[in-house]
Amino acid sequence: MLGALAGCSSLGSDKDEGVDKRSAEEIYAEAREQMDSGSYENAAKTFEKLEAKFPYGRYAQQAQLEIAYAYYKAGDPASAGTAIDRFIKLHPNHPNVDYAYYLKGLISFNENTGLFSVIGQQDMTERDPKAAQDSFDAFKELITRFPDSRYAEDAHTRMGYLLNALAQHQIHVARYYIRRGAYLAAANRAQTVIKNFPNSPTVEEALGVMAYSYRQLRMNDLADDAQRVLQQNFPNSPYIAEAGMYVRPWWKIW
Repeated sequence: MLGALAGCSSLGSDKDEGVDKRSAEEIYAEAREQMDSGSYENAAKTFEKLEAKFPYGRYAQQAQLEIAYAYYKAGDPASAGTAIDRFIKLHPNHPNVDYAYYLKGLISFNENTGLFSVIGQQDMTERDPKAAQDSFDAFKELITRFPDSRYAEDAHTRMGYLLNALAQHQIHVARYYIRRGAYLAAANRAQTVIKNFPNSPTVEEALGVMAYSYRQLRMNDLADDAQRVLQQNFPNSPYIAEAGMYVRPWWKIW
């Protein structure tokens, strides 16, 4: 009888149904294999299982960072962003927190330049700029806090691209307002470009927008000032002639 009970006990002790009795190292190895094979969503779930089962120690911390990367690679920016924000909040002094900020920037950067830029050929600057701004802020935090990080150079390059995209977005909105006769709103958007993005190539068009819009509003002093700055800095600009028009020229792309 005792032998039978012992036998029953041994049958249940090996692995209870539905209970994963593997070590943290074994679960981590499985998740890494899934990552290497491109099964990113499954990898994220396995890393989440690892963190839940072993919430403390180096595997848990690494799993939190890997969860963000796995969701990023799986094309799920919302889950990736939530995971990376959580990692930064829990481990602000982690040795790899510079990478965390870099990944945070990449998540928003790819969200902004991803699906809609490829399908339908939509210009990213015509879309909601929140993702671009979030990406810029994350990269800025990285290079400010960790200027010697291995990721700083690439982050700086991406920031330049994002600045131009944010400036171009303002111009898209200004064009929208011009088409609807909202000239003061258009001028204000153009002024935002000149104030916040003075080194952007978009400044040329922004000056043209300001001069043209103020001209429509009969605010001639402001129109003349904008047109003069445009001529001084961009003497061959195609916007110079348009800047002096009271009537919208028929060839205008705005």
